[in-house]
Amino acid sequence: MKRILTITAMILSFSLTAQNLYFPPNTGIWDTISPNSLNWCADELDSLHQLLEEKNTKGFIILKDGKIVVEWYFDNFTQDSLWYWASAGKTLTATLVGIAEQENYLNLTDTTSQYLGKWTACSVADENQITILNQLTMTSGLDDANFDCTDSSCLSCLASVDTRWAYHNSPYTLLTNVVESATGQNYNVYLQQKINSKIGSNIFYLPFGNNRLAISKTRDMARFGLLTLAKGDWNGTQIYDSTYYHLMTNTSQNLNPAYGYLWWLNGKNQYMLPGAQLTFNGKLVPNAPDDMFAGLGKNDQKIYVVPSENIVVIRIGNSSGTSLAALSTFDNELWGKINDLSCTNSTSNFAKVKNKVTIYPNPTTDILNIKTNQLIENIEIYDVVGRLVLNNQVVDNQIDISNLDVGIYYLKVRFKNGELVTQKLVKK
Repeated sequence: MKRILTITAMILSFSLTAQNLYFPPNTGIWDTISPNSLNWCADELDSLHQLLEEKNTKGFIILKDGKIVVEWYFDNFTQDSLWYWASAGKTLTATLVGIAEQENYLNLTDTTSQYLGKWTACSVADENQITILNQLTMTSGLDDANFDCTDSSCLSCLASVDTRWAYHNSPYTLLTNVVESATGQNYNVYLQQKINSKIGSNIFYLPFGNNRLAISKTRDMARFGLLTLAKGDWNGTQIYDSTYYHLMTNTSQNLNPAYGYLWWLNGKNQYMLPGAQLTFNGKLVPNAPDDMFAGLGKNDQKIYVVPSENIVVIRIGNSSGTSLAALSTFDNELWGKINDLSCTNSTSNFAKVKNKVTIYPNPTTDILNIKTNQLIENIEIYDVVGRLVLNNQVVDNQIDISNLDVGIYYLKVRFKNGELVTQKLVKK
């Protein structure tokens, strides 16, 4: 099997591991933690609730140490209502592939044609270069113009494997066929045996055009997020090995640092997005903790996992209004609200830094003034899709933003003591 990271690198990158996790029983009551016990402000919780309601949310859960801190439902949606995962379900497929490899049904370096036969319009030689790993990392080299089409006639070779990263549903979708061929089992049956029965979830797939959609209750999605936070170990039962977890949730290739095995990764210095061959500088979600990784689906289906905080956040519902194939402006806006939850100053990623920065005038056309009683390390400005557009352009506590396009931005201030504050900025 192709191993991208050394064991040393994996240990260093995940030195803050999930500790003392609670695992809910398969049936019965799921333990909770009071937001007050975490020093979360009632008014900030109300503000978060309002944002979620305004942005067409159906279900929302925050887990801390495996216990429920927040569980809200909107628009007649309930704890028992079912919803689709969209591309957030890619993470579930990545997990099942890892389990199948662990059980020696397949190897990530196996060619896909070994399980699907002739499955593309490429030459046999080119097709035999495409591996399961290429499907997991979006580096198959197949033309993504026919984004969802899985017919062989739609799958032509555009580039050599490992030379082009493209977010492409078709080769991902066919991973379910690979798992079925390798294991000799129906995909839903394999899912039930290897994940659902172990963690108490009831996730299943339904056909949807050329694709398959994962369907579940909100809590089932949270259980899967908790399984991932626990590195595949559910209350002492190792469902998949921690080595695969580290590979799955770290940079998987040298083209898009912000992508693992079908998981999106925060905290990298560059990222690529679906539908474009462009590389953007900065973090995927500037307001989120650097070690956050995520399953991101169309219309803002979200699974966020933060190992350093033992946090899992789930959001399902209709589009927030700015949804793309995966990332949207809602990600950064939501994490800005989550950052504000804490009432106390601390080193936590979620600590609110109160009364440290005032920016004015806001909106502004050119000069932005910054008032603070703290020593500033640096200031960055990101656009609504997370691209870094200005960095350290500070003179006498002023920033000239006249060269920025009209729109909404996020100002991130890092103080000398390591604390962060993010504020919304409007350029008119």
